[in-house]
Amino acid sequence: MDMSIRDRIRKRREEDDDDLMILIIPALHHLGYLGGRVAEPQHIPLLTGAEKVKELLEGPVKKCRIAFRMEPYIFKALANYLRKEKLVRDTRIKVEEKLGFFLYMLSHNASYGDLQVFFGHSNDTFHNVMKRFFDIVVPALNLRFLKAPSNQVHPKIHQDNRFYPYFKNCLGAIDGTHIPVSVSPEQAAPFRNRKGTLSHNAMVVCNFDLNITYVSAGWEGSATDARVLRSAMNTPVGKFEVPPGKFYLVDGGYANTASFLAPYRKVRYHLKEFGHGHRRPQNYKELFNHRHAVLRNHDERALGVLKKRFPILKVATFHKLENQVKIPSAAAVLHNIIRSMNGDEKWLDNQPNNIDPIHFVDLPDGDQGNDEANIEGNNLRDSIAHAMWADYQHRRN
Repeated sequence: MDMSIRDRIRKRREEDDDDLMILIIPALHHLGYLGGRVAEPQHIPLLTGAEKVKELLEGPVKKCRIAFRMEPYIFKALANYLRKEKLVRDTRIKVEEKLGFFLYMLSHNASYGDLQVFFGHSNDTFHNVMKRFFDIVVPALNLRFLKAPSNQVHPKIHQDNRFYPYFKNCLGAIDGTHIPVSVSPEQAAPFRNRKGTLSHNAMVVCNFDLNITYVSAGWEGSATDARVLRSAMNTPVGKFEVPPGKFYLVDGGYANTASFLAPYRKVRYHLKEFGHGHRRPQNYKELFNHRHAVLRNHDERALGVLKKRFPILKVATFHKLENQVKIPSAAAVLHNIIRSMNGDEKWLDNQPNNIDPIHFVDLPDGDQGNDEANIEGNNLRDSIAHAMWADYQHRRN
């Protein structure tokens, strides 16, 4: 080969290599492979946070339910309410997007890093928005949407001769439920429940429309349900009160009083014990326990829907403790809002959890039996049970 041709070929190759390096070196700098460090990959959302929220609100309903656990029309109504009441304001980030941050966190137990990937803002942005919701929005919504029930006889009692007139003064049901908690090792001991896991004990009060009327959360997992109830009745702010002559239904973990009617101890109680294939109630105590269980089941059903919709209530979260204990009431408020606007609940039955069940914490179901009682409570329960049994026998004869 002619030397001049060989030189031209070599020169062309060198020029090609130089051109290639001109492209590669800036790319290496950008990726962090030059300069002594390897840069972490940055996620750049295909859509901005505002565009993502708009897409979810205007797209298939199922996607909005998965992301925010509610239908688009409910989301929009809630955003408008927050704007109207000046609880959340439009800034460079609109109210809808801020609400989206909070609901996505609550629906997925999303960390600030998760939110950054999904919505594309900085950690400081999410921190400020969450602080606003926990400090201002959640307490304000509690006052607006967690309300004591009416003193009027509820239609589900008045229109059913199994319950009326016996439970005409009953306002609802109370149950204790444990919520996982994340605390430092130095704080852990009092939060350790009898299952050995860490939780705080929350008291949830429900009416017969499956709406939640009161939540008291934050007591350590070692505290009994009865202790949480006593605390709620003595707290100076947000005190739980029972009007004179009225009462709530409670399970066997509470003392039987005139204000909190518990079932008879060591007597059949649970609904499955009276189901198909089991004998009918044999005496006044069994009949009372059965009908008591039917009514108190409203609270268990409401809690079931609540935890299915917001499985964050089954896992520990990354928030500081004072915000962790506000999550149950935030979920309860949203539960009531969704129900008031006829949001669908059936879709939850066949919907996989937003949070992997492998992260669910093993928690106690409820307290063991409580033998504490008073004469007034026992007399009220006996009078109801005997009247109920007399009418029951009369109808059967």
